[in-house]
Amino acid sequence: MTTAFDPIELGGKRLANRIAMAPMTRSRAYGPGAGATALMADYYAQRAGAGLVITEGVQPSVVGQGYPDTPGLHTAEQVAAWRQVTDAVHREGGVIFAQLMHTGRIGHPSLLPDGLIPVGPSAVAAKGQVYTHQGPQDFVTPKELAHDEIVRTIADFADAARNAIAAGFDGVELHGANGYLIHQFLAPNANQRTDAWGGGAAGRVRFAAEVTRAVADAIGAHRTGIRISPGTPFNDIAETDPADREETYTTLLAALAPLDLAYLHVLEGPDRSLTERLRKDWPGTFVLNPFTHPEPTGHDSLDLIENGTADLISFGALFLANPDLPRRLASGGPYNEPDRTTFYGGDERGYTDYPALPA
Repeated sequence: MTTAFDPIELGGKRLANRIAMAPMTRSRAYGPGAGATALMADYYAQRAGAGLVITEGVQPSVVGQGYPDTPGLHTAEQVAAWRQVTDAVHREGGVIFAQLMHTGRIGHPSLLPDGLIPVGPSAVAAKGQVYTHQGPQDFVTPKELAHDEIVRTIADFADAARNAIAAGFDGVELHGANGYLIHQFLAPNANQRTDAWGGGAAGRVRFAAEVTRAVADAIGAHRTGIRISPGTPFNDIAETDPADREETYTTLLAALAPLDLAYLHVLEGPDRSLTERLRKDWPGTFVLNPFTHPEPTGHDSLDLIENGTADLISFGALFLANPDLPRRLASGGPYNEPDRTTFYGGDERGYTDYPALPA
């Protein structure tokens, strides 16, 4: 019987166990030019006992930033700054992927330079607010991306992936979840286009598929993963029609499966049957952040590896409070309780497990 503490091969790397640290944005890139800091190096090195560490969301371009003090991977200075993080994790024997996160319509002009405004598949504002240095601000109507701008955005992801490898990362995870740009293209309430980038499921999955293909071409499919969150309502995403939701994500997996990616990472909603369908359809490594609301993902979720539901389980909030989480899981605890009052903004940026805590 396979357990969470057995090694597994992923992207040409041998992971020490099947426990992943889920991506959780911390807004601590206080260095110049949105660069990683020594504090971030310590934070990730402390958690290098995970079989796979996935970083906080990292913007692939200037306009891809949606929160204050989040790091980028689109300048030479940012690449150099991340080196201290990857070196620290590798010294501890860890494997680390950078999560590339373009926030799309989630953001605010005050977070962007030179008069830029957030962008999206359609000029449809998300309901809600984002935290800025000036306090909470309403989401604005994004600029609808034209075809040539979509093509440029895809190239930005590929360039950022190359930068990640130059910075010493073992690979990248594309953030196709939680209501950010890739997810916005997938969701019918955010993507109201009628051209080849929208309409039915085949059009709505095109952006996700082409970003993934471009990144795999740039750095190798074995270094490329993608995260999705079917049906989860973060950031005003509405995928409420079960038939359309299943069609969308099975169509996406059909487009991605031939690429032979490092992994698929699913942040699960309450519909376990869809998870099981995606698991059946996916030919490669399947990483699951299981639905455990209202509690954070805990020890009981390790059974999902033993019964074959997933190949790896990702842990969010519990990893914040327990840097040595794999050791504690192996011994059955004890666990430090996550301080839920510190979860920034009340969404997955501090609490990865669906659904979001109240702000």
